[in-house]
Amino acid sequence: QVVLPLLDTDLLTIMQAVTNETLSDVDVKFADKSACCVIMASNGYPKAYDKGFEMTIPAEISNNVYVAGAKLADGKLLTDGGRVLGATAIADTLEDAIAKSYDMVKSIKFENAYYRTDIGKKALMAKEG
Repeated sequence: QVVLPLLDTDLLTIMQAVTNETLSDVDVKFADKSACCVIMASNGYPKAYDKGFEMTIPAEISNNVYVAGAKLADGKLLTDGGRVLGATAIADTLEDAIAKSYDMVKSIKFENAYYRTDIGKKALMAKEG
């Protein structure tokens, strides 16, 4: 099982320090936490799928939702691709991060939304075994 640490230091700070050759001056820290990202897609992806459906993303989770296949039209956020967005949660345990990610996707609305329900199961099984 591969365990990757979760970066706690701002990535832009690290990248700028690398560019400026001052990385030794940056205190790079990692968090002892877990993360999970559940992708919401348009039903039918990757083959044929409809687009142009209005999305509703609750304001309280919007900072943890990364929109990809969408466009703004007349002030509305519309689906415009197969892989529409990723809902990402960070928590103290992997179990909690998975649960929080699924809570987020359940609160995001758009017609023809689809997401897998097995995200994280392999990681949890490996952790237990």
